[in-house]
Amino acid sequence: MQSQIKHIHQQLVSKQISCVDLIQQRLDLLKQNSHGSVNSLLDSYALERAQAVDSKIAKGESIGLLEGIPFGVKDVFMLQGTYTTASSTFLKQYKSAYTASAIQKLIDAGAIPIVKENCDSFGHGSSNENSIFGPVNNAKDSALVAGGSSGGSAVNVAKDFTVFSIGGDTGGSVRQPAGYNGVYGLKPTYGRISRYGLMAYASSTDCVGPLAKSVEDICIVLNTISGKDVKDQTTYESVPIDEASLSHTGGIKTVGYFKNLIDNDAMDPSIKADFMDTLDKIKAKGIEVKPLDFLDADTLVSTYYILAMAETASNLSRLDGSNYGNRISAENLIESYAVTRSENFSEESKRRIVGGNQVLSQGFSDAIYLKSLAVRDKISTDFERFFDDVDIVLSPVTPGIPPKVGDGLKDPMAMYLSDAFTVGFSLGQLPTLTVPQGTATGIQITAAKTDDERVLQFAHLLEEKR
Repeated sequence: MQSQIKHIHQQLVSKQISCVDLIQQRLDLLKQNSHGSVNSLLDSYALERAQAVDSKIAKGESIGLLEGIPFGVKDVFMLQGTYTTASSTFLKQYKSAYTASAIQKLIDAGAIPIVKENCDSFGHGSSNENSIFGPVNNAKDSALVAGGSSGGSAVNVAKDFTVFSIGGDTGGSVRQPAGYNGVYGLKPTYGRISRYGLMAYASSTDCVGPLAKSVEDICIVLNTISGKDVKDQTTYESVPIDEASLSHTGGIKTVGYFKNLIDNDAMDPSIKADFMDTLDKIKAKGIEVKPLDFLDADTLVSTYYILAMAETASNLSRLDGSNYGNRISAENLIESYAVTRSENFSEESKRRIVGGNQVLSQGFSDAIYLKSLAVRDKISTDFERFFDDVDIVLSPVTPGIPPKVGDGLKDPMAMYLSDAFTVGFSLGQLPTLTVPQGTATGIQITAAKTDDERVLQFAHLLEEKR
């Protein structure tokens, strides 16, 4: 698909459409939508910025590529003066005092945020049903879940309510809903984009990631928001990816896949058959395909959730109603803390906080938490070895198709296991992109650390061959 960003940019420059009309059209669609993807609209803010763009064009001034382009923001990112609720009771009335670095870079480039998007509360979930604003329904079939936790972001892109959206990916929260809704969703190399202003879930794997309808638009947004940030010491200086280089795919000679995960009994037969057919088509292009042996799905999911729950218990310990959030008074301070946290956190958030405190507690940390850290180190080592042999690793995004709304909440363990194909790449801190091809829920393209360009190149190759 062609770049929507470039197409709309040309429409604005040639005055085929005014920026105010463009923004108003998208706001109207968001108001009418029945998918539950909206937490709050930024209409006054967006229209004011649109008027400024139209004024520049009327004066004959040039505008940047992203100037006037409407985008969505997952409701876990700070945007000064707007509600940032994390889809939670706790922060339902919280207004941001500052703006997240990634969002600020887009605003500085002239892009216009128009909506704060529904998500699982504090990013806890894989179905976007753990939200005080209700579930987000799948863009293709409203009876199905949108996936999580960035479900609202994926649906808004899929339905053309936004040109692109910015989500957060900890263990698959951009990639999985992107696959469920048929759009592109990128988890970049950890540290490529600043996390400053993103509410922390699991700090060692949290990533900022764009969702869009084309590889080219993913590349444009990625270049805009990447780079070193003094406010986030995990960031590094990255070289912008030249869009012309996306067609330079000759260096990709070998593709690997995890045979043991594909052969798992939990795999939906149709997903497996479609994925193997995709590998056959890649072989037909003259690219070598190699089976790889990785850790089993249960080990990957267990390791990820032990570490993620430990980190979320630590990160959310600051929420007690004292400094911000919905405080509930009780007989004394301790009781007030207990009631405030019990009443304001969702069942899923409480499940993860309790689990995290358990694995960090005396008598358990050595046996569980420290062993999980060792497994994470092994995963990183294994990936280094894999990428000595292959240029790209391909995998399904999910082992099954999206469940019906309501089904995921009945079985939390099944929800966790739906992340089997995404969490390993998060633990390895690798660049991974969901593309809406190959299976009913897409496929993932993964490369070695900092090699985000190669991921986009291979996605461009697949896009050309559609």
